[in-house]
Amino acid sequence: MSSSFLFPQTQSTVIPDPSTYFSPNLLSSPLPTNSFFQNFVIPNGTLPEYFHPYHIQSSNSSLSASYPFLFFTAAVLYQVFVPDLTISASQTYSHGQNRVISSYSDLGVTLDIPTSNLRFFLVRGSPFITASVTKPTSLSITTVHTILSLSSYDDNTKFILQLNNTQTWLIYTSSPIYLNHAASEVTSKPFSGIIRIAALPDSDPNNVATLDKFSSCYPVSGDAALKKPFRVEYKWQRKRSGDLLMLAHPLHAKLLSHDCNVTVLHDFKYRSVDGDLVGVVGDSWVLETDPIPVTWHSKKGINKESFGEIVSALNKDVKELNSSAITTQSSYFYGKLVGRAARLALIAEEVSYPKVIPKIIKFLKETIEPWLDGTFKGNAFLYERKWRGLVTKQGSTDSTADFGFGVYNDHHFHLGYFVYGIAVLAKIDPAWGQKYKPQAYSLVTDFMNLGQRYNSDYPRLRCFDLYKLHSWASGLTEFEDGRNQESTSEAVNAYYAAALMGLAYGDSRLIDTGSTLLALEIRATQTWWHVKAEDNLYEEEFAKDNRIVGILWANKRDSKLWWAPAECRECRLSIQVLPLLPVTETLFFDTVYAKELVEWTLPSLKNKTNVEGWKGFTYALQGIYDKTTALKKIRMLTGFDDGNSFSNLLWWIHSR
Repeated sequence: MSSSFLFPQTQSTVIPDPSTYFSPNLLSSPLPTNSFFQNFVIPNGTLPEYFHPYHIQSSNSSLSASYPFLFFTAAVLYQVFVPDLTISASQTYSHGQNRVISSYSDLGVTLDIPTSNLRFFLVRGSPFITASVTKPTSLSITTVHTILSLSSYDDNTKFILQLNNTQTWLIYTSSPIYLNHAASEVTSKPFSGIIRIAALPDSDPNNVATLDKFSSCYPVSGDAALKKPFRVEYKWQRKRSGDLLMLAHPLHAKLLSHDCNVTVLHDFKYRSVDGDLVGVVGDSWVLETDPIPVTWHSKKGINKESFGEIVSALNKDVKELNSSAITTQSSYFYGKLVGRAARLALIAEEVSYPKVIPKIIKFLKETIEPWLDGTFKGNAFLYERKWRGLVTKQGSTDSTADFGFGVYNDHHFHLGYFVYGIAVLAKIDPAWGQKYKPQAYSLVTDFMNLGQRYNSDYPRLRCFDLYKLHSWASGLTEFEDGRNQESTSEAVNAYYAAALMGLAYGDSRLIDTGSTLLALEIRATQTWWHVKAEDNLYEEEFAKDNRIVGILWANKRDSKLWWAPAECRECRLSIQVLPLLPVTETLFFDTVYAKELVEWTLPSLKNKTNVEGWKGFTYALQGIYDKTTALKKIRMLTGFDDGNSFSNLLWWIHSR
C-alpha cells in the first residue's frame, strides 16, 4: 500500500501551526487531522473533546472534566459541557509553558500540563480520569457546584465526593493523600503518584464496589490492530496490578467476539449520547463484523429482459459525456462527475453492452489524468509538510475552498470519487493502471495509510476513528461539539472504492483494509445514523421525529444539514444514499427501515419542483421494497443529481 510518489509540495497559508501543542519529538512525523482530540491541538483552542464517558477540556494550567447530562428536543440530541471538576496545582510552577500532547495512540492521548506537574492519560472508554503527579505538588480540585461532603477511606487512598447536582465522584490515589475542602474546592498537601477520579454512574452505591475493585490498574495508551479482515483487535498498555476495566459503546457490545477473554459487566453502565456504555474487564478485545463482499457489479444481476431499457439509457448518457464541457474546478463536484462516468462503464459491462465503453474510458482519462499529472487548469492536488497530507491548490490559500479540503475536511469524500474512477479505469485498462499506479496510491494512502511502517508521508487512517468505528469528515477546525460527519454513504464509497482499487491492482492488503473499514462504517451508520421506529438508541422525542440523523457530532445528533434545513427530508435521505452503488444494497439491507425512511420522506416531496435529483435517491430506496412503483416514478424524472444518471437508477431498480 506504499507509494513513494508525492504530489508537488506547497506551503499552505491557511492551516494552523501544529507546534503549539504537540511535543517537538512528534512534529517530524505526519500528524492526525481528524482525530478525537483535535480540539486540543488547534492553536488558541479551548473547546472540549468527548472521551467516553467524560467531556474533557484542557488549559495551560488545568484539566476540566464533565460527566455530561443528555439534553434532547425533536430536532437535536446533545451533551453539554459543564466543568464538574477542574484539576490543577494549587499554585502553578513554571509560567508560560503550554500544555502539550506528548504521545497519542489509536485509543488514547497523553496530555502534559508542566505548569501543574500533571500528566493525564486520557484513554477513551476509561471510567477513570487518570493523572500522574510527576513531583510533590499541592493539588486543587474545584467545581462549579457546591460540595456536600468529602469522606476518606482505606488510609486516605480513597475518597467519596458528593456534589449538590446529584453527582458523586470517587477519588483514588496510589499512596495516602491528605485532602481538605471548602464550599467548592478540594485541596491537598503535597502529593506525587497516581490519582484516579471517576463519576459514580447513576450515583448508585452498588457501583462503588466495581470502581473500588478496578481502581488500581490503569491504561496509558491503546492500539487497534487490523490484522485480519473484518476484525479489529484492541490492546491497552496498562500499569499497576489488577484487571483493567474499560467501557464499550453499543456497537462494541454487538461486535465483541466470543473468543476474546473479557467479562462484560452488563449492570455497570454510564450514559452517553452514543447509547449506554457498559463495563468490560480485560486488557485486550477482539471485535468481529460480518464479511461484506466487495463486487464491481450488482450481487444478484439483472434479468436479460431488462437489458434493453438500460442500454437505451446508456446510449443517451454516454453520448452526452464531454470533458471539455465541465465548468467546475471543485475537487468534490469534479470527483462526482468522475464517479458517475465510472458507474456507466460498469453498468455497460453488466448488461453486456461493450460498445459504449471506449467512449467512457476516453472521458475518464480526460478527466482524471490532469489531476494526476498536475495539468488541470485552476486546481490541483498538492502536498503540504506541516501536518503532512494532500491539499488542493485552491484550498491551500482559502480554508473554505473545496469544502475545506485544504484544512483536511472531507478528504475521504473527495478522494473516494477519484479512487472509484481510477479503480474502474485500472480494471478495464491495466496498462493505464500501471502507468498511474504511484499517483493512485498516493491518493488512497492520504486517507487509508495503515501507519508509519507502511508509509511515512501520511498519518494513520486520517478519517477513520478506531474507537467509534466510523469516519469523521471535519479536519483542522475547532468545534464546540467535536468532530462531525454528515454523509455516511460517501464515507462508504471511499472504503468501497479503495477495496475495488485493491481488486484492480491485485493488492490483497488494500482489499482487506478497504473491506474491513467499509464493513465497520456500514455497521456504525446503521447503529447511529439510521433511526428506526423500534430498536434505536435515541430519546423518544428525537426518534419519533427523525428517521435519519443529519450531522452526527462527537457530542450531538443534529437533524439539519450543513446546506439544508431539517425540514428538507429528501435532502437528508439523499446525502445518506449517494452515490448509488452495488454496496448501497448492504448499507440499506434492512427493508423495514428503508420503507420507514421513504415513507417519512415522501410527504416532503409533494408539490416541489427542482428536486428531481433528490427524488431519484428516494425512489431508489423505494425500489428495495416496491420495485414497480419506484420504476414508474423513475421513468418520469426529468433530471438527476450531478453524480447520478438515468442509467444508474434503472440499473439499481432492475437489479433489485
